Amino acid sequence: MGRDVIIACDFPSAEKTLSFLDRFTGRKPFVKIGMELFYAEGPAVVRAIKERGHRIFLDLKLHDIPNTVKKSMAVLSALDVDIVNCHASGTVRMMEAALEGLTRADGTRPLLIAVTQLTSTDQESMEEDLWIREPIDRVVMHYAENARRAGLDGVVCSPLEAGKVHAVCGADFLTVTPGVRFADGDIGDQKRVMTPAAAREIGSDYIVVGRPITAAEDPVAAYTRCVEEFVD
Repeated sequence: MGRDVIIACDFPSAEKTLSFLDRFTGRKPFVKIGMELFYAEGPAVVRAIKERGHRIFLDLKLHDIPNTVKKSMAVLSALDVDIVNCHASGTVRMMEAALEGLTRADGTRPLLIAVTQLTSTDQESMEEDLWIREPIDRVVMHYAENARRAGLDGVVCSPLEAGKVHAVCGADFLTVTPGVRFADGDIGDQKRVMTPAAAREIGSDYIVVGRPITAAEDPVAAYTRCVEEFVD
């Protein structure tokens, strides 16, 4: 997989999601299915979108005891998605278990990445709410190193941290970065953000873009703008 834009399809129903994807008559965008849509529609919506030819990042952020995560990943692996994720804060052992569960009998599996710190988290909230006193940059790098030790393919991180993650974990260790906004757009509830062009320059492998595309007056044009700034 090369550099690409992933559209966050954070819709409440399959109907709205498929209607949105109907707009894309040319290039089939890579899409992210998150908790809202998956909890509303279940595995059926994943299969429906896959049948249309889209690559899928299934963003469920598993975080539980290792055995539960292992069994859950085995179920998700059967959906034939392209990327799945878990929380790096679940420990190295949990991430190793996730990888074990995700790997099929023939050795194939989707890419597995770990969430470091959510892009809605800043230093203040991390210290006050989570009681993590280390600088957020060091925390993210430590979590990324743990994910690499566990055998994962990469991490979800802020685009501000993508270059440093590559420096610490290697150029082939994937960085999937939400918190991307156009220079003339609203940052919403994100705290650590960057434009598509800047994310490309700093080394993001995939950018995840939601409202700047899904809430745009012309979503196809907004997606095309993202691709032009980040990929082409």
